[in-house]
Amino acid sequence: MAVEVTALGSKDMYEAAMVRRITLWRVMPHLPVLHTPEEDEEYWRTHLLREHTVLGAFVDRRLAGVIAYGNGWIEQLYVLPDAQGVGISTTLLSSPMNDMDDIRLWTFQQNRRARAFYESHGFSSIEETDGGGNEEREPDILYHWRRLPEPVYDPGPAHR
Repeated sequence: MAVEVTALGSKDMYEAAMVRRITLWRVMPHLPVLHTPEEDEEYWRTHLLREHTVLGAFVDRRLAGVIAYGNGWIEQLYVLPDAQGVGISTTLLSSPMNDMDDIRLWTFQQNRRARAFYESHGFSSIEETDGGGNEEREPDILYHWRRLPEPVYDPGPAHR
């Protein structure tokens, strides 16, 4: 399966917001629906697109995954349920991990698949909350990743 990752524009924000919405409905159906699809699109267009890098992963010219990141944060990372498990999330995650040295992100505590994914890519849990700070009032967890410095090879005095 060929995955094409490209920067998204204003015209793509409704579809990007729907990737998030569909994925959350399938993964965590108990979450409250707090915004209309149009409000979600507005948030993506007026906030995420203006202040972050927003990329889309396309499979057969269909948007299958999205990521929004910048300023040390991954704000959104979602892959449609029927496109999960084939490396799209890893492909999307590689961009911020190449662009930033220090990354934070929130995910819901109950989203065990997301947690396992981030932990497998070197993210560590640094804080858990009761959800009082997010709109959904769902317990969440803050993850952190920091690029390790490149090792410096010193052959020692015998090799100089």
